[in-house]
Amino acid sequence: MTTMSKKSESDYQLRSGEAGEAAPGFMPQIDYAPRFPKHYRPKIGLIGCGGISRSHLKAYLAAGLDVVALCDIDEAAARTRQEEYYPNAKIVTNSDELLAREDIEVVDIALHPKPRAAVIEAALKAGKHVLSQKPFALDLDEAERLVALAESKNLKLAVNQNGRWAPYVRCLHKIIEQGLIGDIHTANINLHWDHTWIRGKAFEKIHHIILYDFAVHWVDMTLGFFGHNAPKKVFGSVVHLPNQTIVPPLAAGALLEFEHGLANLSFDAFCVQGPAETLIITGSKGVATATGGVTSPSEIHLVTDQGEARIALQGSWFTEGFQGTMAELLCSIEEDREPSNSGRNNLVTLATVFAAIGSADSGQPLVPGANRQLDHRCVPDL
Repeated sequence: MTTMSKKSESDYQLRSGEAGEAAPGFMPQIDYAPRFPKHYRPKIGLIGCGGISRSHLKAYLAAGLDVVALCDIDEAAARTRQEEYYPNAKIVTNSDELLAREDIEVVDIALHPKPRAAVIEAALKAGKHVLSQKPFALDLDEAERLVALAESKNLKLAVNQNGRWAPYVRCLHKIIEQGLIGDIHTANINLHWDHTWIRGKAFEKIHHIILYDFAVHWVDMTLGFFGHNAPKKVFGSVVHLPNQTIVPPLAAGALLEFEHGLANLSFDAFCVQGPAETLIITGSKGVATATGGVTSPSEIHLVTDQGEARIALQGSWFTEGFQGTMAELLCSIEEDREPSNSGRNNLVTLATVFAAIGSADSGQPLVPGANRQLDHRCVPDL
């Protein structure tokens, strides 16, 4: 019988990192706040005054942006937003009327997905720069067509992936950009919370409510951790949890395999007690960890070969996040460049989410782009 030597026994262990105590003065300077244009302050029109529009308008008002028109087929909904945020904004019930205004240069489209693409197309044809709610299309071919249309007209089409500008996400991206944790090896993301607030609402009819409507933010931020490169393949999964009280499966996951790294995303949407979010990004030179409430980690713990630091964060997803997407669009117009949250950039996010959904349905891993269209189980009539 083979025996293990004392030396090999002592060497066989999980070793802790060598960073130890923080090096004197090690506190990286991370500027994670949204950057606004120096001079450009256009007149903005908002199309779609549903629930999410509160977050848009509240963030824009805090940033001093000039929203001059609000559009919704339900005039009362537009009136409510006007009274809450922009009392001088004009109310219209037809998007064509808003798009016909020559003074409006930028349009924020916050409609439900089904009518969204047609309004994006109309806005671009009217010569407007567009910020679209996510996901900006339900069909990859249609998404590519809208991107091509914007580019042919030298207009900016940006997508409201507001999670990128959430303080903890933006800080993690900046840590990676500065090379503080080296080449990225893995991204491990875990969320648990109670999503049963959708009981009895139209959202309960969406089978893939977690992967389609919720996880898209974390897929998008994960792609950013890996340089926004498409994964080689995606494995997605959804599961009905014991005793869950609404129809769609409330546990979901996605495994993204990159050329030189791996991301694991896990979502438990039927956790009544103790909602929390954890992100752990490992690299060749260190580890960055964010923990806290869902969408609201308030500290980054950074351990690198230079030392250890804890970065306290200011701000919130629902202010800086929504400001960041519009601010980036405005900066790109002023600087005449592609916005970092452009429709073209977002094609990778769409393809990855579509692949996760297709994989969950088929039980097989998919290459991004293989599943090109979402069906009624993702987006029923809302």
